Amino acid sequence: MSASSPTPTQLDWRPVPPPRPVTLRGRYVTLEPLSAERHAAALWQATEGHDELWTWLAQGPYANGIEMMDALERWRQAESAVLLAIVPAETGLAAGWASYMRIKPAHGVIEVGNVLFSPSLQRTRAATEAMYLMAGHAFDRLGYRRYEWKCNAGNLPSRRAAARVGFTFEGIFRQHMVVKGRSRDTAWFAMLDHEWPARKRAFEAWLDPANFDENGKQLKSL
Repeated sequence: MSASSPTPTQLDWRPVPPPRPVTLRGRYVTLEPLSAERHAAALWQATEGHDELWTWLAQGPYANGIEMMDALERWRQAESAVLLAIVPAETGLAAGWASYMRIKPAHGVIEVGNVLFSPSLQRTRAATEAMYLMAGHAFDRLGYRRYEWKCNAGNLPSRRAAARVGFTFEGIFRQHMVVKGRSRDTAWFAMLDHEWPARKRAFEAWLDPANFDENGKQLKSL
């Protein structure tokens, strides 16, 4: 005789609001709703000639900035995503983007995805703070229970980045998608609401200016 399955815990839960276009400001970076008028020129300048940036993304590369922004807008509408430009304070120019997507307010689940860091943004405090600001907005302001990160299982830099900023690896969905004519296995990561306070403290300790020497090198890793 098999043991019965445990009864799920009853939650005191109410659906949360979907994210809206929002401006998130930090010490090193500002995230703001992506706009062709405001951001196209800077984003094209930051990405032109770097076709390697599109290796793992579902779209791109592009012939010009207009084509790129048109494709992003079509994707945003199709996915009902909130797409944000990443603007480092040091330059005031957009150097990448990220989005809230696959948004399920009834279940409190949201994903950070379609993330692009141009070479000038990679491995910077601005890039890390962008991820901190988006997670904080999802958990602290909107009240989501689960924050997801998914990527091609072969995209090792993305998998390392997810682990670095506090996501837990949950497994591989095999033959999950067909992207650019190729079968994609997808690595799934998530961060939960009760895990966020510790992750938040770790982010804030790392982002503290005192954690960097006079040359901008980190003293303690995240």
